[in-house]
Amino acid sequence: VQLQASGGGVVQPGGSLRLSCAASGLLLDDYSVAWLRLAPGGRREGVACINKREERTDYVAAVKGRFTISKDSAKNILYLQMNDLKPEDAAVYSCNVGTTCLSFNYWGQGTLVTVSS
Repeated sequence: VQLQASGGGVVQPGGSLRLSCAASGLLLDDYSVAWLRLAPGGRREGVACINKREERTDYVAAVKGRFTISKDSAKNILYLQMNDLKPEDAAVYSCNVGTTCLSFNYWGQGTLVTVSS
């Protein structure tokens, strides 16, 4: 199983980025899929998750209305559209796959997002 995240970079506050996570060795449609982030201070948090069992999408409060998680089932790619980025969004973002949004079996290396003027 491989989960290859890409799309990170340096963006000014208020800017946008779209992260992608190409999956191989499994089908994203068979799992709950999520983006997590690891901030520079070491804080790790779930950002967004598509919950397969409950058929719903959840976001951490800090990103609601700004971030959108989606997937292309045909391409087996997970996305995270991030708008109105703030300095506190800076982190390494990784895609995670599991049976629920709290239990992950697979995860990738992550892609770095820097928000700075």
